[in-house]
Amino acid sequence: MKKVTKIKKKKREVVICSSAAFYKNMLDVEDELKRLGFKVIIPLTASAMKKNGDFSVERYKTWHKNSDDYKRKTFLTKHHFNKIVKGDVILVLNYEKNGIIGYIGGAVLSEMAIALHHGKKIYMLNPVPESLSYKEELYGMMPIVINGDLNLIR
Repeated sequence: MKKVTKIKKKKREVVICSSAAFYKNMLDVEDELKRLGFKVIIPLTASAMKKNGDFSVERYKTWHKNSDDYKRKTFLTKHHFNKIVKGDVILVLNYEKNGIIGYIGGAVLSEMAIALHHGKKIYMLNPVPESLSYKEELYGMMPIVINGDLNLIR
């Protein structure tokens, strides 16, 4: 009798991108995506915040007080870029920040550009903010706006 080998299906990998101000919210999204069957990748700083239970962004952004620490920022940026390249899709968490509903800052814009360049689908939790001066660039990345419904991620 021939032995039947089951092929284990690889879980789709969702790489979450967001402002550090949203990292606490990110943990709820991470849990929900895992419940939906995804493998979820979050930024290193979000993992550290989760482990420490400390979500004070300024405590982690030490480069604001010591410019020598920008090398840490560079490392974190490149590390997350590499995760985006290896993942299947990205999910941009864009909540309200600084009075902008659907805020997307420079770091996330860069992460979206990496995803676009590598042919990754870009999911966005909320619509593109019309008030951003770079909304044209955001629209040009063809994000799939899911309006908070994680079930729409494929």
